[in-house]
Amino acid sequence: MDDPVLTGGPVLVLAPHPDDESLGCGGLLADVWRSGGRAHVVCVTDGAASHPGSRSHPAPVLADLRRAELALAVEALGGAASDVTWLGFPDAGTHLVDRQVLTAAIGAAVDAVQPGVLLAPSPLDPHCDHEATADAARQVAAARPGLAFCYYPVWSAWVARPGRTPAPATTRAVARDHRHRDAKRAAIAAHRSQTGEVVRDDPGGFVMPEGFADWFAERPETYFRAAP
Repeated sequence: MDDPVLTGGPVLVLAPHPDDESLGCGGLLADVWRSGGRAHVVCVTDGAASHPGSRSHPAPVLADLRRAELALAVEALGGAASDVTWLGFPDAGTHLVDRQVLTAAIGAAVDAVQPGVLLAPSPLDPHCDHEATADAARQVAAARPGLAFCYYPVWSAWVARPGRTPAPATTRAVARDHRHRDAKRAAIAAHRSQTGEVVRDDPGGFVMPEGFADWFAERPETYFRAAP
């Protein structure tokens, strides 16, 4: 935890779905919690849309499962149940939510935690929930001048072409080599519904690509600080 941009008080991570917090920020969260610092995860959606064809795991069942998986992931990183806020917006549907409603919900969570650093998914991540969360977070941060604001890439990092930055050009990259790879790997593995280990009756449902979990577990984490 020697990066000035990431040490300005409690850290709040906005995760569009359960697992984004572990993939993009698991190392940072483990470093904070295991060193006695404060961090908080706000999960924006209910995660219920990853397997729409499943009969064994209809949306309410899948939402409960993914909430339980998030709790296990946070515990693996060194956090506790009280370190998670669950907003419960519809998975794959936040772009349809009134942006003022989404921004107000995120703003209320930020005000409750009083972080020094707000981390949101990159707006260049090719997913509607990541884009909507990033936009709402940007508005929340703009209304709080003392709050450091950074993006973390998930899908935009995975699919990035050589030489392309997975964040807006107006941001500044801050790379950090986290110390708790085993904890991060365990946290990613806790999201078993997304790795094909739980829901087996929806062949068209989401499964992390081959090598995806290992790549995120091993690589240094890069954050992109937005201009004040």
